[in-house]
Amino acid sequence: MSTDLTLNVDSALTGRIDKQLGHHFSQFSRSQIQKWIEDGHVLVNGQQVKSKYKLTVGDRVEIIPEEPKKIDLEPENIPLDIVYEDDDVIVVNKPQGMVVHPAPGHPDHTLVNALLYHSPLSTINGEFRPGIVHRIDKDTSGLLMVAKNDMAHRSLAAQLKAKTNEREYVALVHGVIKEDRGTIDAPLGRSLKDRKKQAVVADGRHAVTHFKVLERFRHYTLVACRLETGRTHQIRVHMRYIGHPLAGDPLYGPRKTLPGNGQYLHARLLGFKHPRTGKQMTFTAPLPDSFSKMLEHLRKTDQA
Repeated sequence: MSTDLTLNVDSALTGRIDKQLGHHFSQFSRSQIQKWIEDGHVLVNGQQVKSKYKLTVGDRVEIIPEEPKKIDLEPENIPLDIVYEDDDVIVVNKPQGMVVHPAPGHPDHTLVNALLYHSPLSTINGEFRPGIVHRIDKDTSGLLMVAKNDMAHRSLAAQLKAKTNEREYVALVHGVIKEDRGTIDAPLGRSLKDRKKQAVVADGRHAVTHFKVLERFRHYTLVACRLETGRTHQIRVHMRYIGHPLAGDPLYGPRKTLPGNGQYLHARLLGFKHPRTGKQMTFTAPLPDSFSKMLEHLRKTDQA
């Protein structure tokens, strides 16, 4: 246990404890805070309380979070779909359903575990994200660039920051988009209603997504999305924001959606300058079979 989260309550923080702590300590979800309260890890004036306790001015709150369980990062012999590899970089086509790096709840069987078995990786991103320059969600398939050494990592990360690399996704969304193309420029941050979600918020981080219609169905639209920024869940949140959530998305989509194992989103194109030679390199990956078969099904049953 470590006791490093304390709070003296002023008038702005009065009210139900789980709600107020959720707002104040935004790095933790409200459900996590509620569990800590239930387990006796939250003290008010030195005493355990319940989630419905109402904070008043002058209360002193102490959170004693549980120490995170240690994750041992082990190389695992998991097959990889490697699109390109040299001494500096790997471009891998990640399958839908695979987590990129270990985290609580996903200690192993991740892309990082598989990559470590295959090759040495850069060390810049810490113990549990070696080689990982950027991420895509568990249920998003497609291309990722991976750094095999720290020189490559610094170069690829700088390109991401400068927005000089290319990243294009294919997404199947609900509804029919009338415009042939468009740009969504809306800041993203943690949702105030659900801490597990991202949302368009006034004080969020700058986020821009460009989209182009590829094909229209009666109830769905296939689009290509180009990222100008790379925020968490960016395409999923931006498309929902304009009224066209991704089909199959369990977090941001409607309940009545297409069957499958998550959102229909695929990172099909990735471009960057090689960190050693400076040569522009561009890679593409075809849609996974499940995505292609769904499009074939819609062409037969949901023609515009």
